[in-house]
Amino acid sequence: MKRISTITLVILMAVLMACLMPAQVFADSLTEYISEVKVYLGSCDAAEGEGYKVLCDDNGKPVDLNQKAGGGWGSKGEKAVYLAYKTTTNPADAVTDLALMNMKGGYSTDDYDVLFDTYLKAQIIPLVEKFMVITDEFRANYNSDNAANKQRADYVYDILNKITDDDTGMKMGDLLLAETKFELGDEEYGKLTDEQKKNYGDIVTILAQANGKTTLVLENVLTRAADTNDNSWIDRFAEMTYDDLVEATGMTPTDAAKELSKLYDDDAQILLNMWDTFRENLQDLDDSETVLDELENEQSSEEELAELDSKIDDVQNDFTPEKFEETITEVFDEQKKNIDGIEKATNAIARDYLESVEYGDGTLLDFFLQEYEEVADNTEMLYPLVASLTAGQRAGLEFTTLKDMVLIAGTGGEGYSDETLDNFTGGSVYEGVDRAIYEKGGVALTSDALRTKALDKAAEEGEKEFKYRWYNYAMFALTGITAVGFLASVGYTVYNGAQYLRLNSYMNNTLTEGGANYLAKFNAMREAIRVENTHMGYSNYQLDRMAKDVISSEKSLNQGTLAGYKSSSTFGAKLSLGFGIAMVVIAGITTYLSWREMQAYYKVDFTPIPRYMVDEKDITGYNSKGEKIVIKNQSAYYKAVECNRTDSAEFHKTLGACADMNGDVGKQWLALYSVKNEASDPIIASSLKAVVNSSDIPAGYTTGIHMFGSNAAFNLNSNLYDWNNSAPSVFVYFMTDDSALSDAGSNFSGGTIAIAGGAGLVTGALATALGMASTGKKKKEA
Repeated sequence: MKRISTITLVILMAVLMACLMPAQVFADSLTEYISEVKVYLGSCDAAEGEGYKVLCDDNGKPVDLNQKAGGGWGSKGEKAVYLAYKTTTNPADAVTDLALMNMKGGYSTDDYDVLFDTYLKAQIIPLVEKFMVITDEFRANYNSDNAANKQRADYVYDILNKITDDDTGMKMGDLLLAETKFELGDEEYGKLTDEQKKNYGDIVTILAQANGKTTLVLENVLTRAADTNDNSWIDRFAEMTYDDLVEATGMTPTDAAKELSKLYDDDAQILLNMWDTFRENLQDLDDSETVLDELENEQSSEEELAELDSKIDDVQNDFTPEKFEETITEVFDEQKKNIDGIEKATNAIARDYLESVEYGDGTLLDFFLQEYEEVADNTEMLYPLVASLTAGQRAGLEFTTLKDMVLIAGTGGEGYSDETLDNFTGGSVYEGVDRAIYEKGGVALTSDALRTKALDKAAEEGEKEFKYRWYNYAMFALTGITAVGFLASVGYTVYNGAQYLRLNSYMNNTLTEGGANYLAKFNAMREAIRVENTHMGYSNYQLDRMAKDVISSEKSLNQGTLAGYKSSSTFGAKLSLGFGIAMVVIAGITTYLSWREMQAYYKVDFTPIPRYMVDEKDITGYNSKGEKIVIKNQSAYYKAVECNRTDSAEFHKTLGACADMNGDVGKQWLALYSVKNEASDPIIASSLKAVVNSSDIPAGYTTGIHMFGSNAAFNLNSNLYDWNNSAPSVFVYFMTDDSALSDAGSNFSGGTIAIAGGAGLVTGALATALGMASTGKKKKEA
């Protein structure tokens, strides 16, 4: 056991390198992934200047994803929609999914707020209460006269002070030593000025919003500072039996059993849930001694890790695919070796330590090697273990493991040397966290139930049909009447005008002495009179006079008729003008009213697009009691993709910068969301493919831009949300890279607090746990 403390730093370095190397190597991965998406409405001319690539067809022409899907007369018109993206070679920084939500889809911000409030009350507040119990023991040990306890608290304090609370600017060690907002109370806290509030950390907000990995570090590290006694819980447990507990109650065995069950059974069940895992750890005998021997050779380990670090630098400075593949393989082989070595080493350390402590007729190793079923059938045997723990340790059971608890108990002064903290750098407790997801009303919750309800409602309401109102039809009829009147008056005017012109021409040419046909008319009339009255013996003079009189009489009669034609033609013209003006005015009014009706039909009262969307199934789970709980999983939150909509745009006040894949001219907005989910594979940039006017899925593709709740690529010109039913379909497909090792990279995209450039503060907890020394521990008899 003496050698254990000498290998602590070597193990710490191995963990550092294991965490650090993947982040460095991934920065030069071969494949390009999508890192950011933006939508351009109307024009994509500015995309290149803003560092984006536009999705193009096979001919290199940008693809309009809207394809004239706007409405007809009275609508907002047409607007092109283009998809653009930026790329990265780091899968940890890559977009892993693109999903759609329509304006009347199944989502609710209120439901999310209720769920989150329940999360705070049901999970965070009880967690904070336990956290503060541990904190009280940390504070007591920090101010203790007991040198060993103070050294342990000081070490944890130094680790905590590597983490900063952004809201107050305080280091977490200092924040937890001072009074918190939770302890002060909301009422008293509300009386403080903004400057005074910076002296009181909000531990509720910290535990609710902090980076998930950092939260675990806070809980785990702080648990190591608990226990204000002069000896360890192992010492106390080794000297305690169930009978001792019964006797201490002063009750009958039956009553004592009930009382002890109330006091200890809940925590005993927590220990029981850890039992099989810890038992497997203790049975891990393969190569453990060899691993310890290797780790003990500090110089050899340091040289090996330094050599790997040098190779990583070389492959970055002189990159070739062959060298990359060779180096990354070696790096991950070494990482696996380090992780396996650390696991085996800690298993061996815990086993050797437990074997050195007497318990009953055997050792504590014998106790913890009992079968699960044997312990589960008699959980009372765990009551002394629970009773040996302090209130802070019991509160921290949910934040640690049985192996951690054993290693903590076995860690002596050498394990809390500040030398192991030299490589730590600072970081925010909210590192990598988009805290906007915690703002009230900022996140919308979607679920199968909500989406189904929305579909049922849409089916019930049916499609909105355009219908003219009664006054539209009245105006159509009036327009028709005035048109008929106009045409009739035009015909009347034309007829009378033509008759006037004909008769006037006849009179001017035939009945007027200067007319071209007057002489012929005169001679014909004179001859007719002579023939008809030959027996009268008229003289030539008389015949001439009589012919002139007849022509003059005809002319007089025609003058009246001519005046009638002229008057009728003038009236008809005025009537036509009146009907024409009336027809134009009425037609204009009719057109305007119809246009207004069409506008009303095409008018859409857009609602705000939620900035974040999260599927309920991705942030909820069930606890050991079967209760539905919220699971902290920031990478499950989809963020609305932004567009180039300007401040002066019609819908900017409502939609802001959130993109509408319908171009702001559809029946509803169709918002695009992207996510960088650490548990999913990154989207390959070169795989983005737009398919227009075809439902055939390209070879090799299985998904694309889809609706929430479905993995199938969705038609962006669906007539569910677009006006133009004849617009061609548009699908955008993509592929993901299942070989990108995104989980390894996610440790950094998730915002793990930096240490030595890349690893997490959790290594501090590992260093503490592994720094076990044998000082003051009971040895089994030879």
